[in-house]
Amino acid sequence: MKAEILSIGSELTSGKNLDTNSQWLSQQLASLGIATGWHTTIADDLEMNLQAFSQALGRAGLVIVSGGLGPTLDDLTREVLASVSGCPLEFHTLSWEKIQEMFARRNRPCPERNRTQAFFPLGAVPIPNASGTAPGIWMHISGRYLAALPGVPREMKAMFTTWVRPKLLELGLAQGVILERKLNTFGLGESAIEEMLLDLTQRGREPEVGITASDAVISLRIMARGETETAANERIAPVEKVIRERLGKLVYGTGDDGMEEVVLRLLGEKKQTLAVAESVTGGNLAALLTRVPGASDHFLGSIVSYTNGVKQESLGISPLLLQEKGACSEEVTLAMAHSARKVMKADFGLATTGVAGPGDLSPGLPAGKVFSALAWADGEKVESIHWFGSRVEVQTRTARLALNMLRLKLLEAN
Repeated sequence: MKAEILSIGSELTSGKNLDTNSQWLSQQLASLGIATGWHTTIADDLEMNLQAFSQALGRAGLVIVSGGLGPTLDDLTREVLASVSGCPLEFHTLSWEKIQEMFARRNRPCPERNRTQAFFPLGAVPIPNASGTAPGIWMHISGRYLAALPGVPREMKAMFTTWVRPKLLELGLAQGVILERKLNTFGLGESAIEEMLLDLTQRGREPEVGITASDAVISLRIMARGETETAANERIAPVEKVIRERLGKLVYGTGDDGMEEVVLRLLGEKKQTLAVAESVTGGNLAALLTRVPGASDHFLGSIVSYTNGVKQESLGISPLLLQEKGACSEEVTLAMAHSARKVMKADFGLATTGVAGPGDLSPGLPAGKVFSALAWADGEKVESIHWFGSRVEVQTRTARLALNMLRLKLLEAN
């Protein structure tokens, strides 16, 4: 069985709001072994809704609808369902009573307009909504199953969990589980990573291995189906093993692991500390680290030395070095890393410089050219890379580049 998720609302198609409901619903369906084949987002337009609903019911065995169940004129889901099913709307007294009770509990008068929420296509089953006024709708249309839920995420999630999920299990529509294992890498581009894994990423292969890129992080998603979680994991394990063997230290984490979490964990294991001096990243490096709970145990602080004056006054960088080599150079970046380590008495010092853009600094320093340096008691290392992207992308990628340098250094003793 393939599922389709319909998300309804002009606020979604206009880009004003982000559709997070579809993502969550796909994850829930995967836990039942039901793959989602389509995500469709529709504006509050009757003809568009009729077309989208008809198309979904023509190709998917299960359709989950999010939105369009409110009391206003632009809420069209009830009307659309009546039309595509050929079943007229009928008033459901019990649902109207529950809507009135919801308003009474809030000490608010119940508008007559909310009465529209108590109408359902003939033969449909109301789905209770314990935290809102809009009941959901369950229907069986021409051999297809459909669940319409409110667009409010809190209400939608509760109704799916307490009613729709048990219903799918009761009907025997669950087909085991579909599990995903996500491996995050840093250090090579998407095409270079795929070249190392071509035999694993071929279409139609089981388990499926997909590649996604986001802000210089390349993620590999291994997806496998099994009758149980254990069975699915057993199919994922050998593929993950091969990927890790081929990519080695390029793999820095799994799931939602951020580079900052991994680095702080390694610092904790070794009982070591970090200090940072930032120029091009403008505080991004510190921001990444401090979003992790307990960061202060190992991250001592950051000096954002965005100008030469601050580099001299706060870090003690030589004016002569700045004049001879320039603020964006390997030499100055290394000096900043050493100074940050000494000023804050840390085990490691990290520093960043470069050209965030959008304009070039000079022919030899184009937008996106950055430097990252790592210093420790008896050593140092510096890297340079030329990013192609927006100003914000250059800053966030450089912050990760610096963290990755420290990660690899911390792994050397392992």
